[in-house]
Amino acid sequence: MINNLPPSIRLKVISPRKLLVDEEVKEVSLPGLDGYLGILPGHRPVFVSLAEGEIAYRLEGKEISLSIQGGYAEVLPDKVLVFVGSVKDEAEQPAEG
Repeated sequence: MINNLPPSIRLKVISPRKLLVDEEVKEVSLPGLDGYLGILPGHRPVFVSLAEGEIAYRLEGKEISLSIQGGYAEVLPDKVLVFVGSVKDEAEQPAEG
């Protein structure tokens, strides 16, 4: 068992127009090209291409999702940076944080 894992992950979802999400979350699900990836605190570093789908994340007992058209994500043990080209209904997606 790995000790000293962070209790949460900083999730940032960034589009060319604005910062969509900036939250401390318990877990993240990303739509990878080969299926969904589940990300928990302490995840190994990885850089992935994203397909069209839903980014889902959990914080304080509620799950929130965001529809994306694709992009890239950098996953580190304590943060996930997601860069998307466009988001479905981006005008209706308020920045959180």
